[in-house]
Amino acid sequence: MYYQPGGNYYTQQTNLQFPKRMNSVRTPMQMYVQQVIQKWNDGPRNEALNFMKKYGLPDEATPRMIIWYNNEPWKRTVIYKETIPHNFPKKHVDFIEQTIAYRVPIHLYDNIARFDGSIILDRTKGEVTVRCDNEAMNYAALNIMHEIVTRKRTEQEARDYLAKTVKEYENNEPTPYTEGFLFKLPTKKTADPDKAVL
Repeated sequence: MYYQPGGNYYTQQTNLQFPKRMNSVRTPMQMYVQQVIQKWNDGPRNEALNFMKKYGLPDEATPRMIIWYNNEPWKRTVIYKETIPHNFPKKHVDFIEQTIAYRVPIHLYDNIARFDGSIILDRTKGEVTVRCDNEAMNYAALNIMHEIVTRKRTEQEARDYLAKTVKEYENNEPTPYTEGFLFKLPTKKTADPDKAVL
């Protein structure tokens, strides 16, 4: 089943608690999302509720994912039902995928891949997507990735610093790397459609 505003939806009631500011009005999208995420595991379900508290209802929802578009500063945010095991910098599962417009120079693609395998580069669309289990770590990964691009850190230095940042975050030590972007997001087009050869 798939829902967008104006589309079809399920109306089955559940006992799942939405953020308080959403409880007064039960929209079709809210009822559908409520039914969808009640079947998810705790991690994705709890983060979906947190994101709705912060960003409002998603723009799209399916049984496998919920999606926000232009939930600034992000170009796109997706929370998946499916979780992906990831062992760096410590064992966890990835299920929150967030995207920005950003062009990484081609010669640095390998460097980014060696830094963090959960950063996905899309040259054609001019996007960088990061995947983790919380938004703070997505900020951290992209802030440190930007330092690789600007030659402030090597990929090994970046890996070491991300591990340090995770420890600080888990110890409730303030670090700006997890609180938002430490660089200005591009305002110009970042897409690279390449060149025709035929």
